[in-house]
Amino acid sequence: MDSYDAELVQDAKDAAVKVLLHNLHGPCRGLPRTAGWGYPEPYTRDLMISTFGVLVSGNDRIIKAWRRVLEVLARQQTPLGHIPSLVHDPEDRGASDTTPLFLLAVALFRVATNEPSFLEEAVERALTWMQYQSPADRILVAHLPTSDWRDEQWVVGYGLYVNTILYTALRLLGINERADTLRDMMEHFTVKGERQQRHVHEGLVLRHKPYFAMWSYKVYRSERFDLLGNSLAILSGVASQTRARHLVSWIEAECEGLRKNEDLIVTLPPNLFPYIRPEDPDWVPRYERYNQPGEYHNGGVWPFICAFYLAALVATGRYQLARRKLMALTELIRPARAADVSFGFNEWCRAQDGTPQGEDWQTWSAAMYLYAAECVEQQHPVFFDGMKRQG
Repeated sequence: MDSYDAELVQDAKDAAVKVLLHNLHGPCRGLPRTAGWGYPEPYTRDLMISTFGVLVSGNDRIIKAWRRVLEVLARQQTPLGHIPSLVHDPEDRGASDTTPLFLLAVALFRVATNEPSFLEEAVERALTWMQYQSPADRILVAHLPTSDWRDEQWVVGYGLYVNTILYTALRLLGINERADTLRDMMEHFTVKGERQQRHVHEGLVLRHKPYFAMWSYKVYRSERFDLLGNSLAILSGVASQTRARHLVSWIEAECEGLRKNEDLIVTLPPNLFPYIRPEDPDWVPRYERYNQPGEYHNGGVWPFICAFYLAALVATGRYQLARRKLMALTELIRPARAADVSFGFNEWCRAQDGTPQGEDWQTWSAAMYLYAAECVEQQHPVFFDGMKRQG
């Protein structure tokens, strides 16, 4: 669908708010559910990412509930500053992205509510935790495999997604010197060759490619394309405007190739490509069951990630393309896998046929739809104003 349908978009926005209200109080201490039926628990990363949409919803009930989530997380924070993976369970630890996402969500709240000291002590502890996540003590943070949002995919060492989240949080918190250092480290080239020279520090820039590496560590790296990490790189200004424009054109061209090869049916990008296949060296046996090509973290189409991509399109001035993609996203979030609802807001869809394969009424799918629609309608990337980088 290429023609913009404002009435349909409004219907979807109304449905998204309905989802958020439905999920507002779950069985775990009355905290929000991660999905309408399948995930009753309050998963920290999902709720933190949803903050973008929550704050543009304008719904006081929802915003108040998210403030409580942040306050509970601050109380559950470990003595060393780590934020747990479940909001209500301080013993559920080990995620690499929950702490930077907490910093990002608090920063968003500070901007939206004009409360510059909101949860200051918790923020300081979280910032200290993040300093200790840098093996080289140079701001760039590393993590263990399956510890970020991709709990069924090996992303090791210096991951693009986690570092762009941290960079964005630092910028919004006004910690600019540390943010500048992190961006400089990310802009180093990934290391080529079999040996790493003593004073050569790896980064995330790939030679002769417009996008950033999914991860790198010493002489190792992944050149598969991470849509979420690269969209955040565009929005946050880690990518210059020139790189950002080339990157968007490259994504659209690559996705057209995927469609010609029948590896993609929808007009929105998969979360990862090229897909990891059984004959590839980065395939692991567990993918046979959980991560087939074009599915889940191995190339599934995730509405919440597509929302960040739409915001990135707006950030690069591709307004007409963003409007078309918003209509495509509106169609993507309509089908449900099991629930009898007008808008399913499913977790993820299979790339090859577009069918919903995750849980219906997923909180971050609904919230991030609101955020994408707001960015497209306002023609500016909300919360990322002023981060655009020239060049």
